[in-house]
Amino acid sequence: MSSKLNQTSHIEFLLLGFSQYPNLQPLFFIIFLLIYIMAFVGNILISVVISSDSRLHTPMYFFLINLSILDICCTTAAIPKILQILVIDKKSISYSGCVSQLYLFSAALSIELILLTVMAYDRYVAICYPLRYKTIMSRTTCICLVGAAWILGTVNSMIHTFLILKLSFKEENIMDHFFCEIPPVLKLASSDTYVNDVVIVASDVVLGMICFILTVISYTYIIFTIMKIRSSEKKKKAFSTCASHLTVVTIFYGGVIYTYVQPAFSNRLEADKVVSALYAIASPVLNPVIYSLRNKEVLNAINKTFFKKTVFLKQRTV
Repeated sequence: MSSKLNQTSHIEFLLLGFSQYPNLQPLFFIIFLLIYIMAFVGNILISVVISSDSRLHTPMYFFLINLSILDICCTTAAIPKILQILVIDKKSISYSGCVSQLYLFSAALSIELILLTVMAYDRYVAICYPLRYKTIMSRTTCICLVGAAWILGTVNSMIHTFLILKLSFKEENIMDHFFCEIPPVLKLASSDTYVNDVVIVASDVVLGMICFILTVISYTYIIFTIMKIRSSEKKKKAFSTCASHLTVVTIFYGGVIYTYVQPAFSNRLEADKVVSALYAIASPVLNPVIYSLRNKEVLNAINKTFFKKTVFLKQRTV
């Protein structure tokens, strides 16, 4: 065990994600810093607003708080290291740092995958069984669903991380990516990755594809139910309750399916980096915007929580 630790202590990964654009490093730093601040502040804002407004204490917003927490974890796992390698000459990450980043990122990704499926089911119950919604989506049910998402996602990440820890790597590994995640790390292994590839495929089928199919089934029933509504106003209202979640699902699944469901031997590195940025960085920034700007309840809650408090404080100081 100690010899293994001694070996891994000398291993490092050189991240070449932006090295081909040396003159743009300062610009990239500013962009990623702004993205991180926007994602962090936006998701904290959503969580604070939902927690402080009793009108938003419903299953949908309970799931949204968990989504915001996962988005913060996702960006925090990736962006701080990206910022570091943009300002230092040696653009490397240690073996332990890479494994930790990989574990945190894949856990957040797995949990979010399941959580989005749970949110799709929540919208299905709300639209297809509105009179039974409160009974079906009880507080206990919501806590159990979220708990199951966190447990299953964490276990899935632990399995992948454990299998990666059993692989051998060179002391210096050049990774044409800007953070550590499973596909690019496996391509650098100097030992056989057959077991890892099999487990990834199994995970794709059991976790990814089942979640995707359940989400599609939920929205199929939702669309059929909405089409049966005669009132155009009620149809519009029903669609609006799903629009935000459907937009987030489309962005998230598009990136994840491309990166994790593609064959393990695929070598489209440039495209992989772009798609990874979509669901790892862009999605956490867009989620608060999508859920707030397209949602009158959230906008009203933001106004009530911050604007009215500001007015009250000004009145007190006068």
